[in-house]
This record gives sequence, C-alpha cells and structure tokens, in this order.
Amino acid sequence: MEASIRPSNFHSHCTFCDGHSQPEAYVEAALAQHFRAYGFSSHSPLPFETSWNMPACDLDGYILEVNRLKEKYRGRMEVYLGLEIDYLDETYNASIPYFQSLPLDYRIGSLHFLPWRWPLAEGNMTCIDGPFDQFAALVKERYGDDVRRVTKHFFDTSMQMAEAGGFDIVGHADKICMNGALCRGFDPSADWYRKPFEEYLHLIAEKGYIMEVNTKNFLRKGQTYPSLDSLKRIHKLRIPVMVNSDCHVPALVNDGRDEVLALLREAGFRTTRERVGGTWQDLPTG
Repeated sequence: MEASIRPSNFHSHCTFCDGHSQPEAYVEAALAQHFRAYGFSSHSPLPFETSWNMPACDLDGYILEVNRLKEKYRGRMEVYLGLEIDYLDETYNASIPYFQSLPLDYRIGSLHFLPWRWPLAEGNMTCIDGPFDQFAALVKERYGDDVRRVTKHFFDTSMQMAEAGGFDIVGHADKICMNGALCRGFDPSADWYRKPFEEYLHLIAEKGYIMEVNTKNFLRKGQTYPSLDSLKRIHKLRIPVMVNSDCHVPALVNDGRDEVLALLREAGFRTTRERVGGTWQDLPTG
C-alpha cells in the first residue's frame, strides 16, 4: 500500500480518559491495519471532574506514555500526542497558557458542554454529547423546550471557540445534530440553523483550521460530523479536512474511513490534511 494513502487517525481515546483500552492496544490495532500515523487525543482536564475527562493529575503520565510509544514504534508508524480540548468560555479553552505550554503535536478544539451559569462546574453545564433523555431534559428546563435556542447557544459558543483559537483541528463541528435531530422542530435546512452554521464555516475557513470529518457514528447510524450534505460547501470554502474515527475501542481505529473518503472524493476533495514527519501536509484521498 502506498504511503500516501495508508490510513491514519488523529482523534482517539484511551484509558487516560473514557477509552476502553490502554494506549498501546490502539497502536497495535493501527499497525495491524497498516496505518501510516496514529494520534492520541484524550479528553483534556476540565476545571471540574467528569466520568470521561482526564484528571489533571494524570496528564503528565499521559504525555510520558504516548512519548514512550512514539519511540517504541518509530520506523514502523508515526505516533502523535494530542488533546481534545473543550471550549467552555474565555477563561478555559485551548488558547490559555495551561494548554499552550504542553508539549503537544496538535490540539483538537471541541464543544461538549455549554455553560448555562457560572462558576464552571458540571452541574452548571448543558452537555450536548450525553444520552438523549438527559439532553432533552436540559433543553426543556433551560431553553424552554426549544431546540432552536440550544442550537443558537451551540453556534454562538462555537464562534467564540474559533475566535479564541489555540487549536489545529475543529472537532465534530456540528455535534449539536446528534441529539438535536431527535428533538421536535429540529430542521437543519431552516434559516435558523443554516445561517449560523454557514457563518461558522466561513470563520473556520478564515482562520485556516483543519476540519475533521468524524466517522464515529457513520457505519451504525449513517451520520458524520459535519453532516454529509455540508461536504460540498466545505470544499467550496477550501477548508482542509481530515477523516477521524473518534474511537474509544481499538477495533474501531479505522471505522468508516474508506467509506467517508469515497464520499469526500464525490464532493470534490482530492486531498486530506494530515501530520507527516511532524508537519501538516496534504495527502491524496486515493
């Protein structure tokens, strides 16, 4: 298999956060599928503890372990050290000195929580990425049971994240669709959804971020983030993309990649942007 089209994955989780296996199990799974590169992006520490974010006390151990794997597998596969960093507000995001001082190869900027009130604490957050019944209860309690209001909050916060910067890759850009689509009245073709999403895409293009096409739910549910029907628009805006599986178990390191690469080619993409030899490069989609 040519090096330029060998698989890669830059969004993955392990036992340092909510992944199900030790880091080396993912590297071995990737090697078995002839990967060119594999990147770890555990959920970063937050100013409050959750069941799925890395505790701050484990961060040094995470860095040491991934760097150990870099050396052990050097010459066989490129291993990269990243973090998926939540934007909470202007005081806690990828741009703050705490994250910028870390010896990372890349950073993913993502939204999983929308602050509803302060201080920053889990009980004051609206989680958009949990079970639907929990999401629906929060939308009813905090947004008057109006999915348009929580969607506006999501895109307003996404714009703030893009303006703050400090990251390389936009993680699952329209993740609000995962639970939002199950709510009454959700319509991604309506102006109230389409216009802020379009504004967000323009800002991503302006800032030069890489946008991942997240395949975590593709084979099971036919969903990607961003949505499949936005790919041609993303291509027209010349936003560089990469394909990531957002895996939490080793068996899914390559989940949905080939199928989504084919859809990217149909949408006009001829390259994906990946880390190669420590720098960002554009590689053929196949």
